[in-house]
Amino acid sequence: MRRVVQFSTGNVGRHSLRAIIGRPDLELVGVHAASPAKIGRDAAELCDWPEPTGVLATDDVDALLALRPDCVVYTALAETRPVEALEELTKILAAGIDVVGTSFVWMAAPRHAQEWIREPLEQACAAGGSSLYINGIDPGYSGDTLVHTALSLATRVSSVTVQEIFDYANYDDYEYTGASMGFGSTEDGELPPLFLPGVVESMWGGPVRSLADGLGITLDEVRQRTERWYTPERIECTMMTVEPGQMAAVRFATEGVVDGEPVITLEHVNRLTPAAAPDWDFPPENHIGVHRVVVDGDPRVEINTHVSHPLFDPTDAGCISTAARALNALDWVCDAPAGLIAVEDVPQPAIIKGLMWGRK
Repeated sequence: MRRVVQFSTGNVGRHSLRAIIGRPDLELVGVHAASPAKIGRDAAELCDWPEPTGVLATDDVDALLALRPDCVVYTALAETRPVEALEELTKILAAGIDVVGTSFVWMAAPRHAQEWIREPLEQACAAGGSSLYINGIDPGYSGDTLVHTALSLATRVSSVTVQEIFDYANYDDYEYTGASMGFGSTEDGELPPLFLPGVVESMWGGPVRSLADGLGITLDEVRQRTERWYTPERIECTMMTVEPGQMAAVRFATEGVVDGEPVITLEHVNRLTPAAAPDWDFPPENHIGVHRVVVDGDPRVEINTHVSHPLFDPTDAGCISTAARALNALDWVCDAPAGLIAVEDVPQPAIIKGLMWGRK
C-alpha cells in the first residue's frame, strides 16, 4: 500500500483526494490546503466523502514531509505562481518523496521543458533519489496518448491536428482559466496572460516538439497563433458574467511548421456559450466538450474523446480525468528510477492497475 499526500483540493485536487480515499491500495496520510477556510477540516469534508478519514488539512509543508509519504499528488495551481510552485516541488523531491501531478504543465513533455524549470527539478530528483511525473488531459492525454493512437492507424501522415473544443460556461474557475484566457476582457484593454508573446508556445510547444521527435521530422519553427471573439449580448454563466463587447470565446494554437506550413497543430477552441464564435469548430453530437485528433494521411483518421459523469457536469468530469492521468501512474512512478518521467516512459498496462475498485 502506498502512503500518499494530496497537495491541494481545488477543481482537480478534490477528485484526486476522493479517489485516494476510496482506493484500497492507497493510504491517505496528509492533505495540503492553502485556503484558511479549509485548514483543520477533515479530508472527507473537502471532497464530499461520506465518512471522516481522521486526516486534517494543513498548510504546513514541513509537517507533511515529516510524514514520509511514498508520493505526493500535486494538483495545486502552478501556472499563475510558477516560482512558488517550483519551490514547493523541489522541496518535496529533494526530501526523497516522489511526485505525480497535473499542474506545472510545462513539464508534460519534460525533455523539451525550458531550462529554468527543468534543471532545478532534475537537481532535486537527483538529490532526493525521487521521481517526478506531470500529466493531464490537455496538455497531456490528447497530445501524447490519443494522438499516438490515431497516428498508429495511418501508413502515411501529411499533418496532425490535436484539439480541445470545450464550452467552459459551467467551469467554476475564473481565477485561472477565465482570467488567463481573457474571458470578459475588451479588445482595447490589457492583453490577457495567455496572449502575451510566447506564452502559448511555452505551454504547448513541448508536446509539439515531442511529437516531431516521435515522427522523425525536423521542424523549421514552432509558433503560436491566437484569436478572440467578442459577444454582442450579455452572457451569464457559472464561470462569470460577460457584458456586450467583452470576450466570450478564444481560439489559440501552437504549430510546428515545415516549409511554411503547419504539420503539427495543438489547438484550443473555448467558449462560454454555444452562441459564441459560431464559425469556429464545435464538438460533435451536441457534446459540451471534446478532445479530438485529426490525422490527414492514408487513411484520414479522426478520434473524438468525450467524458461524462452521472452526477457532475462534463467540465467536472474532465477534471476527474485530469486527476486520473497522474494518479493512475502513481504506483509505477514510485518504483521508477529517480528523475523526470515522460508519458512515453510509463508502460500503458501500468496505468490501469488498481482501477477496478469499489465494485458492489
